[in-house]
Amino acid sequence: MIKIYKYGEVPNSEIFARDNIASNVEGIVTDIISNVRKNGDKALFEYSQRFDKVDLKSLEVSSEEIDEAFQLADKDFIEVIKKAAENIRQFHKRQVKNSFIISEKDGIVTGQKVTPIERVGLYVPGGTAAYPSTVLMDSIPAKIAGCSQIVMVTPPSKDGKVNPNILTAAKIAGVDRIFKVGGAQAVAALAYGTESVPEVDKIVGPGNAFVAEAKKQVFGKVAIDMIAGPSEILIVADSTCNPKHVAADLLSQAEHDKMASAVLVTDSEDFAKLVSNELERQIPLLPREEIARASIDNNGKIIVAENLMAAIDIANEIAPEHLEICVDNPFDYLDKIKHAGSIFMGKNCPEALGDYFAGPNHTLPTSGTAKFSSPLSVDDFVKKSQFTYYTKDALSKVADKVAMFAEKEGLSAHARSALVRFED
Repeated sequence: MIKIYKYGEVPNSEIFARDNIASNVEGIVTDIISNVRKNGDKALFEYSQRFDKVDLKSLEVSSEEIDEAFQLADKDFIEVIKKAAENIRQFHKRQVKNSFIISEKDGIVTGQKVTPIERVGLYVPGGTAAYPSTVLMDSIPAKIAGCSQIVMVTPPSKDGKVNPNILTAAKIAGVDRIFKVGGAQAVAALAYGTESVPEVDKIVGPGNAFVAEAKKQVFGKVAIDMIAGPSEILIVADSTCNPKHVAADLLSQAEHDKMASAVLVTDSEDFAKLVSNELERQIPLLPREEIARASIDNNGKIIVAENLMAAIDIANEIAPEHLEICVDNPFDYLDKIKHAGSIFMGKNCPEALGDYFAGPNHTLPTSGTAKFSSPLSVDDFVKKSQFTYYTKDALSKVADKVAMFAEKEGLSAHARSALVRFED
């Protein structure tokens, strides 16, 4: 059963504790990366046999396989994917930033040049945890940014094929190349390249502990989006909410995995008890009952706060991945929210809208990192270069100032590089 805490009556260390136990996978992942770097495709084929229980003939998904998957996919679902893709596209188009030039002074031009990352690697979980939504969320912003190639990796099923819904989403989103490889070995292949898999400049996308550790280890060779922890939801709700709806929203994240965190913060102890009872009623009805039960019992919390403003303060301290503001006037509180990955406003905005359809990205900061990081966006797929131009006359007016600064730092060659142009 979910734990209920009264804020102020128990230590904050208990209320704000995060039970994210790190898996001991570092050494295993190091060995996998080393093997892929040394043996390339040979290592990938061997890992497919060992981990995926499949003997692959080739690593890359062919255009024929993609077309076949598109034919096998549910036609109504294809239309849903297309509509979701359009919503995601329209939202992320607003994020595009342009280059700029400043030339307000005679002989001086400064500016910033925005350039897309050339080649991006997209990791998509496969098998029983197949997420076509991840394909849309991670590839569409890259396309909008102008990345020249998106390379997707995803583990195959035991028949050697990729989930047709994933391939269908990839086709709709415009993914360029797809490879049947998963786990830490897929991350290694993207980072260092093999005979088949091209080396990329950045790797994005969620995965298990092995994938997360691999991304951590290859960071620096390539860029990554983030090191994602278990999924989280925090709901701020008052007593006017329907406890059935709030419980359902908590369970929408609890069913992800046993380490997922579902938290309710409310100003009503009676409402807290109603939601707790509703959770007990709904959990046995879920196909993923065992996972949801473990998540709620081990990581779930209901925190009773003095009022809704205190509830918002608690939410800011936790800095959740997903934050629902389940009140009648949610926009009254929006400016008060400082730390959250994605915010869902009002009583009719379940977090699942953001997972699949509304348009904002669902690749979000977890484990409190929303205090300093942001959802995946078009910005993640571009880099910025700055440039400076001075005429000789413009330099002559500031060369002595540059030289003085350099001398104060003990760097006389820096100083001379500014002054030498005027010695003649």
